[in-house]
Amino acid sequence: MAIENLSSNKSFDGWHKQYRHQSESLACAMRFAIYLPPQVANGQRVPVLYWLSGLTCTDENFMNKGGAHRVAAELGIAIVATDTSPRGKHVPDDESYDLGQGAGFYVNASEGPWNQHYHMYDYVLNELPALIESVFPVTDQRSIAGHSMGGHGALVLALRNSDRYQSVSAFSPISNPVNCPWGKKAFTAYLGKDTSRWADYDASMLMRESRQFVPALVDQGDTDNFLTEQLHPEALMTAAEITNYPLELNFRQGYDHSYYFISSFIESHLRFHRKHLFKE
Repeated sequence: MAIENLSSNKSFDGWHKQYRHQSESLACAMRFAIYLPPQVANGQRVPVLYWLSGLTCTDENFMNKGGAHRVAAELGIAIVATDTSPRGKHVPDDESYDLGQGAGFYVNASEGPWNQHYHMYDYVLNELPALIESVFPVTDQRSIAGHSMGGHGALVLALRNSDRYQSVSAFSPISNPVNCPWGKKAFTAYLGKDTSRWADYDASMLMRESRQFVPALVDQGDTDNFLTEQLHPEALMTAAEITNYPLELNFRQGYDHSYYFISSFIESHLRFHRKHLFKE
């Protein structure tokens, strides 16, 4: 698979690199970033944490602001951060920030004009890991994490594919998108008006029906300005209680929706993932 290196920066004795490639799933050029910890310089193959960001973000937000490199270097975990949607002049877009480019919601769109390009679910689940594992010195041990819209995506991917991920974590996830304005708008556009089809991309609804468990960690700030209207972590808590799902959900006093919140607790998330990625 042909990829183009765009940048390379040493960080905590490892390397942060950006690449571009032509995506078959999304029918456009896509950019991703990878952090390779120092262990790979000694010939070691390392597991991967896939990171999914939120609305309006690119691969750069988490890598620049998340504060994850130091601990990833210590633990020997690679991190891959993808973009949040297909991009390009030929890719459909919308004037609002919560639909179109930068707002892919990690679904496979079935409705026009979105259905030609907006297949972020397939991209994250299949195409990107296949590329990463064929090019870089990593294993096929994967975990997944994300923030806000990306937290929604991470939970959905793990809940629907328990055989593919060792663990999942999220900061401020959109936990019940079928019942919030962001989710209703995006799902109507991408998936159509038949709301029965939306359940496949709702973490709380999936967790209610789950029979195979991927260990999950969620952190939510209690002063998050999107908490009441958009995020609905209570729906996730209820779902976990119904199925006895192994979910740890923490409400963090005084924290908001920003990367200050993420950088404050990213170490605990990385250590959580390490426990499962390196499990014998």
